[in-house]
Amino acid sequence: MSNLSPTAKIILAFLRFRPRSGYDIKQSVEISTQFFWGASFGQIYPELRRLEQAGLLEVESEGRRGRKVYRLTTAGERELDDWLRGDSGLFQYRDEGLLRLFFSDLIDPETALENVRRMREWREQAVAFFRSQLEPHAQEDADLGARFPLRALEFGTAWLEAQAAWLAELEAELEP
Repeated sequence: MSNLSPTAKIILAFLRFRPRSGYDIKQSVEISTQFFWGASFGQIYPELRRLEQAGLLEVESEGRRGRKVYRLTTAGERELDDWLRGDSGLFQYRDEGLLRLFFSDLIDPETALENVRRMREWREQAVAFFRSQLEPHAQEDADLGARFPLRALEFGTAWLEAQAAWLAELEAELEP
């Protein structure tokens, strides 16, 4: 397969930890990677079927209401390892607020200032959410030996704090 979709990468990686249903994968995304690598139910379920058809995962069990629990196959393990060890796609960042900032010369100064203020406030709220909601889960994982989710969270928190500080400076500069 070797050309994994963004959703396939997250599915295979979460299944490496343990077998999960599509719902379980979505819940894992919500408490861990959602701020830098999200996946919706509308992405997860079709991708699970595609990965199963490609032989990268298989159904381990099926509940009475049809909830399937998937596990990686040997081919899925290899595919995940190839991606984790690869050197492509190490950085991709999309930020619509930053795109608006780039083009802020095309709008009135008051709207530009309001956009900057919203960008700063969102980052501050995200940091508070990271600390109160995500950090406890990441710390539990670290206590069990999985230290990199916590390290990724620390990276994200530091990055957002630096962005918020920069935006606060710009906000002060733009205020009349």
